[in-house]
Amino acid sequence: MNKSIELKDGSQIAVIGGGPAGSFFAYFALDFAERYGMDIGVDIIEGKDFNCAGPTGCNHCGGIVSESLIQSLSTEGIILPSNVIRRGIESYTMHLEQGSTVIETPLNEQRIASMFRGLGPRGIKDNEQLSFDNYLMELSHQKGATLISGRVTETKKTPDGIVLKTKDGFEKKYDLVVGAVGLNARTFKLFQQINPSFVPPKTTKTHICEFHLGKDMINEYFGNSMHVFLLNLPNIKFGALIPKGNYVTMVLLGSDINKEIVAAFLESEPVRSCFPEDIDLNDYMPCQCYPSINILGAKSAFDDRMILIGDSASSKLYKNGIGAAYITAKAAARTAIFEGVSKHDFKKHYQPVCNELDRDNIIGKFIFLVTTVIQKSPILKKGLLRMVVKEQKKEKNKRYMSSVLWDTFTGSAPYTDIFKRTLNPILIKNLIGNTFSGLIIGTKSK
Repeated sequence: MNKSIELKDGSQIAVIGGGPAGSFFAYFALDFAERYGMDIGVDIIEGKDFNCAGPTGCNHCGGIVSESLIQSLSTEGIILPSNVIRRGIESYTMHLEQGSTVIETPLNEQRIASMFRGLGPRGIKDNEQLSFDNYLMELSHQKGATLISGRVTETKKTPDGIVLKTKDGFEKKYDLVVGAVGLNARTFKLFQQINPSFVPPKTTKTHICEFHLGKDMINEYFGNSMHVFLLNLPNIKFGALIPKGNYVTMVLLGSDINKEIVAAFLESEPVRSCFPEDIDLNDYMPCQCYPSINILGAKSAFDDRMILIGDSASSKLYKNGIGAAYITAKAAARTAIFEGVSKHDFKKHYQPVCNELDRDNIIGKFIFLVTTVIQKSPILKKGLLRMVVKEQKKEKNKRYMSSVLWDTFTGSAPYTDIFKRTLNPILIKNLIGNTFSGLIIGTKSK
């Protein structure tokens, strides 16, 4: 194995997958190369058309971008235009069986944005809006990337590169191949052909669907609030209703979500109370799917002249996959341009970034374990609700639990940071006090 393999003028890079991870990599690789005085070629090979409505252009994601990520992108020169953002989310409405409360942004700059990964659900007629994924891919194209429509069907490693072939007959040898293929099992096999040590991420099934309600109904029933649900239902760790233009996106995260679990969620009283009483939700649902998500990072996600990024390697547990795509893509691009493209280079400069995400996810699993305990306990949920209701009347810098919940829902802060904040003595004291108060009041009322 070569200790280091360096790119040079004329080097060619293939990025398989034009979603956020692939587009971010192309953008940063070309930007870094320009700063370094290196002339390289980058091809993005993508089979989907992100400018289409429905499954053809969809990348199966809830479509939430936190303000912290928006600010990070803006410092990179990536400014999301207003016609990509479908609605600015200004608050959360948290629903429990014991009641609901609005959680305002802990700080003014922490609002979040909702958007569609493709053009939108099946049948959408709003042609003035842009797809988030298509915007990023076009941005990388403006930076100098060549967009190739097609699906890679063959990979072959040679002494001085990797040859790719597509279903349409396109064939080319590259100095570096980057996998940004999400969780596509068929494409993973192509990477295992050139790197037998690669072990794909562990996954579980979730659920996403869209309700076409129209702006008037959404403004009346949802407003600019994202509705989140912590309910005692099997397999569901987190449920959300996200307003976007004329649609509301429903996202269920957990383990092995199926039709029966979805039906139980929709039939629960806290969920039904968010919609008009007289509508059959099935009549308003043009699109639904059960996509997989990354719950355990890949192993050996790189070798000489090849690397996987984003969901294909390491992501963020349950939340902010776009943020993880940005982090891993930038680290991979920086390594490729400034350090080299050998297995040794990626292990030294890219793997630590993935390791940090993976370690943070371990803390995330613990947080969601605690969340599951709370979901199953009416007493704890009543205490949580009382605490948050009281906090919303305080100054924003004293809303300790509200801030923790906000960042847990959005994924805008690392799980490690969230966990440290849960150890705040004031937060613990207030939660215990509100839990016992709720228990005493409940006992007296019987």
